[in-house]
Amino acid sequence: MIAQPSFSVGQLFKGGWWRSVFADSLTVFWGDWLDLRVRLTQVIASGLVSPLIYILAFGFGLGSALTAKPPVGDSYLEFILPGMVALSSMTISFGGTTFSICGERLYSKTFEEMLLLPVHPMALFLGKMLAGVVRGLLTSSSVILIAVLFTRNLNFLSPLFLLLLVLNCAVFSGLGVIVGLNVKSLEGVGLLNNFLIVPMSFLGATFFDPRTLPIVLKGIVYLLPLTYTSTGLRAAAYLPMSEFPWYSIPVLLIAALILAGIGAYQFAHQQD
Repeated sequence: MIAQPSFSVGQLFKGGWWRSVFADSLTVFWGDWLDLRVRLTQVIASGLVSPLIYILAFGFGLGSALTAKPPVGDSYLEFILPGMVALSSMTISFGGTTFSICGERLYSKTFEEMLLLPVHPMALFLGKMLAGVVRGLLTSSSVILIAVLFTRNLNFLSPLFLLLLVLNCAVFSGLGVIVGLNVKSLEGVGLLNNFLIVPMSFLGATFFDPRTLPIVLKGIVYLLPLTYTSTGLRAAAYLPMSEFPWYSIPVLLIAALILAGIGAYQFAHQQD
């Protein structure tokens, strides 16, 4: 039975504490990066399959049969491309982080060694989360390249677009850390993926404009963090700054901070 020492909220306001946590989180992240860098091609390809299928099936297939102009973009293909970036970053940030922690906990049995590190629980969470963010950015960068080639739109590389993308990766990699710490088997991961990630892939405004939904459905859709990412990325790519939904940034940031608090608490009381 191994548990990390608990921490108090008052520690969050100590300036030197943040510097120490950040340095320790980079150390934890580096351990994951050493494993990740030898599988870069596999990581990038694993999260690229689904978005490519959706682009071919919906962008070219369904999109070619639609005559109405979408609310954003000149074609349905252009409309869904930002959603595909959000989708790819969500899928690999969550899945890669969850399976990485599950592998360490349930199979390689190296997770206990990490719990013995003399670092703060928040550093453990941030290190694992940063690894998930890198996974998500690596995969979504391929989708961004496809989007730029198809649309010739360099706004896919704008700082605002990339900020939303990083926040989305942080939210879902943080969720992946928490799930990885709690599931008892890989079957549990698959179950959560089917009931959480797959529905969000279709309901998170990746294929439609949530503003057109009835009020009840709109309330459900706007409970999903991916909705704010998809609508924000779409606006950053195609709309002027005056029409950008600025509320999407604090929503994603608050979600990431809440998950960070939960994840740090989980690490502080983790027993394996």
